[in-house]
Amino acid sequence: MFMMCEITFHNDEFMTRNLDTALIRSFVTVAETASMTAAANALHLTQGAVSQQIKRLEEAFECALFERDRRGLKLTNAGERLFGKAKRLLGLNDEIWAEITTPAFSGEIKLGLPYDLVTTYLPPVLKTYAQAFPQVEISLVCLTSPMLAEAVNAGEIDLAVIEAPVGQTIGECLSIERLVWVGCKGGEAYRKRPLPISIVSDTCAFRPVVFEALRRHGMTWRTVFANGSVEAITATVLTDLAVTASLASTIPPGLDILGAESGLPDLSSFAINLYLPRSDANPIAQGLARHIRDSFVGRRRLQAA
Repeated sequence: MFMMCEITFHNDEFMTRNLDTALIRSFVTVAETASMTAAANALHLTQGAVSQQIKRLEEAFECALFERDRRGLKLTNAGERLFGKAKRLLGLNDEIWAEITTPAFSGEIKLGLPYDLVTTYLPPVLKTYAQAFPQVEISLVCLTSPMLAEAVNAGEIDLAVIEAPVGQTIGECLSIERLVWVGCKGGEAYRKRPLPISIVSDTCAFRPVVFEALRRHGMTWRTVFANGSVEAITATVLTDLAVTASLASTIPPGLDILGAESGLPDLSSFAINLYLPRSDANPIAQGLARHIRDSFVGRRRLQAA
């Protein structure tokens, strides 16, 4: 004989609980910046709004996620357990959003880049774009920045990332970099007079800035390469035959920044600009431009963290 029994299930025991990705995004940003104020700036929210979001998340989990120390906010043990999974959740959220809302571009596009950015800033940007839009074929055109601007204006390429002295209005500024003197580690070339200089070509955007700085400083120079490739320029500097000028973030291994102790004059800062046609760019160019812009914004946030 079987006995009947009644089992009562309480709905709250099996209720599906959903995470609010807005709260999770605020949590991750606070964790990465260790500051409510910095997180608010990054998220374009008020500090009070971010603080309230963290409070709501802690109330939902019924535990503290942050504690304060001398260096700012620090994750608690619970916060540490949440952090890695929260980043994966946001990554998947953003991937789904981009995949569903972004047009399925297909076709060809020509992107112009200066020689020094080809192997530094842009590879990770282009890799993620190629993964998101496998049907788009990207052709890279490497020229000096002034030549790239001319090629965009002539309709020979679809868009370009170019370098220009800060203050010159050429496209949309993505980042500002120091232009610095570069020499071989432990080298002596910077002591020679006239100063031996390797420069990519007569149309290099750095050339007039470098030579004008030397003129103001009353320093003579001679060019070792006036129209060499980037590899040739690097080789002459690595072998201590000359010095060159580069953006601080693009210096090849084996070379060093020559500081004030070298006696060389200070150089102007340069902007890395996104440059599209003056008339309406095609949709694929606009999509790639947006991807490049977002990548630079993400890079700045990581640097500020």
